[in-house]
Amino acid sequence: MNIFEVLFWLGIFTIFYSYIGYGILLFALVKIKRIFNPVTSTSDPDFEPEVSFIVPSYNEAGIIEDKIRNCLSFDYPTEKLNVIFITDGSNDGTPEIASRYKGVTVLHEAKRGGKSAAENRSMKFVNTPIVIFSDANTILPANAIREIVKHYADPAVGAVSGEKRILKKEKDSASGAGEGIYWKYESFLKRMDSELLTIVGAAGELFSFRKELFSDLEEDTILDDFMVSMRIASQGYRVIYEPKAYAMETASESVTEELKRKIRISAGAWQSMVRLSYVLNPFKHFTLTFQYISHRVLRWTLAPLFLLMLIPLNFLLINNSPLYEVILAGQLSFYALALLGWYLENKQIRIKALFVPYYFFIMNYAVYLGLFRYLKGKQSAVWEKAKRA
Repeated sequence: MNIFEVLFWLGIFTIFYSYIGYGILLFALVKIKRIFNPVTSTSDPDFEPEVSFIVPSYNEAGIIEDKIRNCLSFDYPTEKLNVIFITDGSNDGTPEIASRYKGVTVLHEAKRGGKSAAENRSMKFVNTPIVIFSDANTILPANAIREIVKHYADPAVGAVSGEKRILKKEKDSASGAGEGIYWKYESFLKRMDSELLTIVGAAGELFSFRKELFSDLEEDTILDDFMVSMRIASQGYRVIYEPKAYAMETASESVTEELKRKIRISAGAWQSMVRLSYVLNPFKHFTLTFQYISHRVLRWTLAPLFLLMLIPLNFLLINNSPLYEVILAGQLSFYALALLGWYLENKQIRIKALFVPYYFFIMNYAVYLGLFRYLKGKQSAVWEKAKRA
């Protein structure tokens, strides 16, 4: 076996493991854990700590009232719930609208410093043991807070994440339908991760943590929810996944919008991997490192790289065996389906069978664009620092 064959089969294994194999292995590990260590719930449905529910809201005048009404309808004691909207930088009337409602605290300053800066500032006003962050464009069920805080009866739990759900439209775009399928699979992985030990990355749409475990984020942080949850997990606490506490939001309106979102997430992924490099030490936290690499790092690094390499490697090996001809045909067919999905989407013709290859392609394409965005931003930051020196 030559070097090209080694790289080719390593690539096949890495891609398969990243997207399917880890899910199979994780499911098996959880089954084994249930046999030797039967699940005993440590949550308490009657546990009612004081909670600060914080909604960062930048120029959300069109939807802010729906979110406020949703927050004021929670099935939770009002005397134990502080609802805070932080509207820094908003100039479309968002703070004025929010201020009309009783039971809501509005934190506002004219300067816009970004979401992470706003979250850091809001934490200075928090005096409750539990903090919940939620996006302004999501709607939550009335029991969401109860489903989250019941887990904090267990002192080993440092954070709890809700589930992100995509609201289906009658005729979803390829990005919307693909995102919905992706999140269903992600939800399965998070349930298994949570049961094995901890999830690796919370859903920013609905995410909570113990106040004492929060440390200020770097103000340029892109994936604030991911960084907070991973830093808590690296301290030895569990980050639990609670699917009964779910946040509903609509999918991206178009493939262009979804690609922009994926590029931002990918840029944040590269930034996070650099800042969380210490989590890659298996001698300090073996299971967390295993979950982090398997569920996140491989998808953000080696899997997209091997996807780029597999076709040229396949052509180099085409004469070695008929098997390589079959695999090449499969690869070319998959990308042809993705390309057809893109073409038909632009023609407003939607075929569900094409959503998966198209969305899969977008996800991996965005990894490279996200890397370029991260490097560009890092370069700009160094240049600005040099100018100020």
